[in-house]
Amino acid sequence: MVKKQQVLKNGLHPRNPHNQGYDFDQLVALLPDLKPFVVVTPKGHHSINFADPEAVKHLNRALLKQYYNVSFWDIPEGYLCPAIPGRADYIHYLADLLAQPHAKQPPRGKHIQVLDIGAGANCVYPILGSQSYGWSFVGSDINPIAVNCAKQLIRANQSLSGKIEYRLQTDSQKIFKHIIQAGEHFDLTLCNPPFHSSEAEASAGTERKLRNLNLSREPSSKTNKKPTLNFGGQQTELWCKGGEIAFLRQMVKESSEYAAQCLWFSSLVSKKENLPALYQALKAVNAKQVQTIEMQQGQKVSRIVAWSFMDLPQQLQWQQFRWKR
Repeated sequence: MVKKQQVLKNGLHPRNPHNQGYDFDQLVALLPDLKPFVVVTPKGHHSINFADPEAVKHLNRALLKQYYNVSFWDIPEGYLCPAIPGRADYIHYLADLLAQPHAKQPPRGKHIQVLDIGAGANCVYPILGSQSYGWSFVGSDINPIAVNCAKQLIRANQSLSGKIEYRLQTDSQKIFKHIIQAGEHFDLTLCNPPFHSSEAEASAGTERKLRNLNLSREPSSKTNKKPTLNFGGQQTELWCKGGEIAFLRQMVKESSEYAAQCLWFSSLVSKKENLPALYQALKAVNAKQVQTIEMQQGQKVSRIVAWSFMDLPQQLQWQQFRWKR
């Protein structure tokens, strides 16, 4: 049975430290390099040009330093530069998922094992989850450059030492196979899948983002660069053959092969119209529990779909055995 959860309509998760907006004075004090990218909006508020990858990168550095004890963070040019608040929401709603069915608070500690599929060079989900809840992470990616860059980030930050491991996926046709090892168990898997079916579709999506941001191709100030034709991201981060639903179907099919090794599988689903096909795929593999969790960031609505091959008694047994060791 599919269970749908309605969440806050007015913004980010209540535990998300970014739900009150950005304090740019404090962020600039922590990272002076951010100052040239700060602009004043027509309404008199401080902000940055979110279509400028360098501006977003510097904002991320400041946020990661302020809230997550990360002193060094960088990504190669052209790689996905994610917005931290939205990524943090995914982590906090997964924490609520783990708190079901009886825990009063989300579980914390390194004994909680999480797998991030397509973790990327930015290492953002492992950083947010390990620093917010103390969880242990395995990040996987098919791009060796991304894997090596993430490993450098981990080595450069003492606060991440021993909390995050990265693995290279050597088979482009597989998601969990070769990553989840025999005898290994995860409490969660998460994923932000590529949601376009081609490079042309990804470019069209970028154009829509620019229009939604009401951005012209001219810089709004001397400190801002012109918006690029993408918001960062390699091919494997942005698109795949068959698009989001093809990726999700493959993920569901493979997840059934690791049903006893994971408590909850999950993925972001950007396109609402893909939900019926996803539910059908989950029914075909006999997923016992399916939950859809809506998230809202400003005007943008997205969703997490999580599924488990364990019923409630089996989940309770898992928690009692693994979490109270």
